[in-house]
Amino acid sequence: MKKICILALIFIVNISSCLSIEDVDKITIKEAVEIASKNNLDMQSSRLNLKIEKNNIKAANRLQNPGVGVFYNLGKAGKGNPQEIGLTQTVEIAKRGVRKKLAKSMYELEEKNIEYLEVDLRMDVREAYTNLLAKKSVLTTMQEQADFIKRLIEVAQNKYKSGNVDEIDVLQSKLLLNQINTEVNSAKYDVKTALYDFNKVINCPDRFYDVVEDKFTDDYQPLSMPKPTSKMPDFEKISVDAVNNRVDIKIALQEIEVAEKNLLVVLRQKVPDLEFEGGYGYQNKGQSDDGTFKHGAFVGVNLVNLPILYNYGPEIKNAKLKLEQAHLNYASVENKAMNDLKKAYEKFLTAQVNLNYYNDELLASSEDLIKASRKSYRENKIDLTTLITMEESYRMIIVAYTYALADYYNAWNFFIREVNNENFDITIDNTESL
Repeated sequence: MKKICILALIFIVNISSCLSIEDVDKITIKEAVEIASKNNLDMQSSRLNLKIEKNNIKAANRLQNPGVGVFYNLGKAGKGNPQEIGLTQTVEIAKRGVRKKLAKSMYELEEKNIEYLEVDLRMDVREAYTNLLAKKSVLTTMQEQADFIKRLIEVAQNKYKSGNVDEIDVLQSKLLLNQINTEVNSAKYDVKTALYDFNKVINCPDRFYDVVEDKFTDDYQPLSMPKPTSKMPDFEKISVDAVNNRVDIKIALQEIEVAEKNLLVVLRQKVPDLEFEGGYGYQNKGQSDDGTFKHGAFVGVNLVNLPILYNYGPEIKNAKLKLEQAHLNYASVENKAMNDLKKAYEKFLTAQVNLNYYNDELLASSEDLIKASRKSYRENKIDLTTLITMEESYRMIIVAYTYALADYYNAWNFFIREVNNENFDITIDNTESL
């Protein structure tokens, strides 16, 4: 038994030393959101797409470059014919304007995509922060239990010395401490994992962050949280505004606009363009009929890109199909949005019920029971086995309550994500802090 205890303690010490992280900046949830929004590498990369689309607007508004040509007759072929040097310029008809409008529409689509990613990132940060705080809260509970078991060992040793209990109580309490220590070690590993997940979401290359709290407190406020006892409005009342606010639906609508403008751009390809040409023509003495130098100007105009051999039929069909796809995608996004919103609504209601059950029933009664059990053991009214059973039940309830509280926060975060309104209030009277 002693060898097992020693090996377990060595294992705990070694693992704990491997999990140490230095140079950690502790930040609040508000600071975490701000840091991630500003410094997240994925977001920085995505924002570059806006600059790309802005440059595409300028490219779409371009004029066709001119051409320079030389026409020179050699030998007798040049007799009586002018030599020419001049410019040609193609002028697009009914194309440049629609092309620019399409590029602007693409820019607006990218703006909405960035907005969607930014909202998603803020929600991911809050969720990762909450999960890390939940793991730290569980670790705190485990450590508090370990501290109590250490005191319990002293009580058991004193009782054994005074002859009130057998040595088995001392051995049993030490065994319980070793069990708790392994759970503490697992909880530490869970904290480290959640810590890396938290920093993965923030995704800043030069800093490493941790949350300021060690457990859930009334000061922790991921969003404008309603009280667990607050009554949610009916789903129908929420759904109308939520659908109008959702960025993914706005994106789907914008994709329809892009597809419409793209179809117009493709249709305008069938419109012929004009090609203007002009320049300088001359005949030297040896090539002119009367042996004198002759010179002058020339102008011309051509109708080019006539849709005779190719009328852009496949491109037009594809553009129409893309427009049809965009309409179907909009209907799909709207339908999925309603299902996701309903899911988030039900999830939050369930989290409310669970948390209220802990608040109203389990917490108070379990705290009273464990206090009475500890007192009874000190007064020799119950044996150690009974107390240990009570301690394990109490620990399970506290850990489960911690996760129920985290689920409540995350369920609200999930609901806010789906309604796409970070300032959503149930009612003015129900937005008090927990």
